[in-house]
Amino acid sequence: MNREFAWPRLLTASGKGIAYGGDYNPDQWPEHVWAQDVELMRKAGVNVVALGIFSWDRIQPSEHEWDFDWLDRVIGMLGEAGISVDLASATASAPLWLYEAHPEVLPRDKYGHAINPGSRQSWSPSSPVFREYALTLCRKLAERYGENPTVTAWHVGNEYGWNNRHDYSDNALHDFRRWCQKKYGTIDALNEAWCSAFWSQELRSFDEVLLPRHMGADAMVNPAQQLDFERFGNDMLLDFFRAERDAIAQICPNKPITTNFMISTDQCAMNYSQWAHDVDFVSNDHYFHEGESHLDELLCSDSLVSSIAKRKPWYLMEHSTSSVQWKPVNARKRNGELERDALAHVAMGADAINFFQWRQSRGGAEAFHSAMLPHAGADTNLFRQVCETGATLRDLSEQGLPGTQIAPSHVAILFDAQSQWSTEIPTLPTTKLDHWHDVRDWYRAFLDSGVRADVTPLAYDWDDYDLVVLPTVFMLSDADVNRLKAYVERGGKLLVGYATGIVNEHFQVGLGGYPGAGNGTLREMLGVSGEEFNILGDIEGEPNTVELSDGGVTSLWQTCLTRVADNAHVIARYSGDSAREWELQDMPAIVSHDYGDGHTWYVGCDLRREDLAHIIQHELLPAINVQATDPNIATIERANGDHVFRTYINRRQQSVTMELDEREQSDIVLLYRGERAQNTITLQRNGVLMVRVR
Repeated sequence: MNREFAWPRLLTASGKGIAYGGDYNPDQWPEHVWAQDVELMRKAGVNVVALGIFSWDRIQPSEHEWDFDWLDRVIGMLGEAGISVDLASATASAPLWLYEAHPEVLPRDKYGHAINPGSRQSWSPSSPVFREYALTLCRKLAERYGENPTVTAWHVGNEYGWNNRHDYSDNALHDFRRWCQKKYGTIDALNEAWCSAFWSQELRSFDEVLLPRHMGADAMVNPAQQLDFERFGNDMLLDFFRAERDAIAQICPNKPITTNFMISTDQCAMNYSQWAHDVDFVSNDHYFHEGESHLDELLCSDSLVSSIAKRKPWYLMEHSTSSVQWKPVNARKRNGELERDALAHVAMGADAINFFQWRQSRGGAEAFHSAMLPHAGADTNLFRQVCETGATLRDLSEQGLPGTQIAPSHVAILFDAQSQWSTEIPTLPTTKLDHWHDVRDWYRAFLDSGVRADVTPLAYDWDDYDLVVLPTVFMLSDADVNRLKAYVERGGKLLVGYATGIVNEHFQVGLGGYPGAGNGTLREMLGVSGEEFNILGDIEGEPNTVELSDGGVTSLWQTCLTRVADNAHVIARYSGDSAREWELQDMPAIVSHDYGDGHTWYVGCDLRREDLAHIIQHELLPAINVQATDPNIATIERANGDHVFRTYINRRQQSVTMELDEREQSDIVLLYRGERAQNTITLQRNGVLMVRVR
């Protein structure tokens, strides 16, 4: 059952505004520092903090000892300063005394080794012992702070699945067997789904179901078993979150509850389109991707967050003021990028901008992770940028931006967590597939073509879009193929990328030709059929790219199409010396096809971003009659019944000049790193313009 959307109040007169702050860890500092923290928070415009995320040991120093006095004092100081608290359940990291007393709560890796304590999430979500301790903590916190007016929201857990996404313990084995029995009902149904006859793996009862543990040097796991294990891990953590949430909600039912997702195109561990139904408001952690792709990646990830949130406002729970500490090379943000990123998240639907963390740690694993208040203190360029960003967000709050919703695009790019898990299985034609990165490439190609697309979960409703794009959606169920068929028959436009629809939800290959999903229905819609995959790579003495007749270049995967429907149109073929070498010469690569009242395109190979943009500009946009805008500038709208706010963000590394129409000239809400000259605006690098057009 979906929970009703509920947004946490601020301690302002109206209770509204853009939330601004970050993780606060006062228990890691001497108490005399707290007053200085609160004073500087007020200077920076902070109006909310996430408190107590890793504080279990301070709250419960031993099994029968509880200490809330320090937390009472901190919450009191924050409330007096007008700073609301998003209070954590504090269960992300258990105290060492719990692990010493109950080592059975530790998860295990696929080799059978215990995941030792000392970091975070060193616990098995299937452990009944750990659950008992965690839920006791949740209830204690709810009983003490449920009526506290400073506590306006609950932050359950933290980044579920960061360290215990895959648990191979005996507790997990017990729960996996129960999960399989619930899913399949009979052992015969499981054997059919897993193709268990292969390698003599047939099971006679659910008591014989195994986890995909390490089986030897080069042993290969049954991919259907592995995929179900991925689903199981997602479901076990979701079940644990629900238990924590409900323990709090039974005592404190009137304050919204969330947990922070981890959605960026370098990670999307859980099936968040499923999780989103179980939170009162969606929140996400996003960290920047160094280099020229950063802004586009941010917009792409935020688009999926916005879709998962059903276009309701969402909460940016964590991002960084500058560098992080967990990459091989930890680049810092340049001047202007801190505020530009915050404004980009707001443009994409975020009504809360928060960082990890408030005060930069003096020690520990994240000592070199940037924070709002850096090691060098308040008299720093970084803290001044933090203060400037707080002032800007306060101004936008007064302009009426909070509560508006991002306007939909004409184009949906579909993302599916289960297809991402599928492309990570090592027994595919190539291990270089990456569904999520292909989503990002298509998203960037649309921006390059002057159109902002929406990234939307496959499981959600996308029927109203003019165009739907499926990039490397490796796994498609019969039900999903039937949805696509109905969409196209009604007049929808559908583009299907390479390595899409190769297997069904049980990881069984569709027969009769590629792509085989839907028992041939997908092939019928596309008007194509392939016999093999030609996989390129660093093979000695062999060409590692193949050219297309339209100038495109493919370097990984080519579906060998041997049949094309009579009423289909071949847009591009493989050509040139490399194509002849690989016996692909004149073979169709890109095919369009009328189907029902709609139209389809099949792109049977990977392509460069500029090649995708060529298809978008010459095939897709004319078919849906969408007018492109300046590709140098990302354009996003947020609206409600009263106002439409339009944001323009410079995507380039140099200045860009744009013209304003009469409406845009009359109500400029924000101009960041830009200059106005009559009816034009020049946006500098990292420049942002926001106008109210209604």
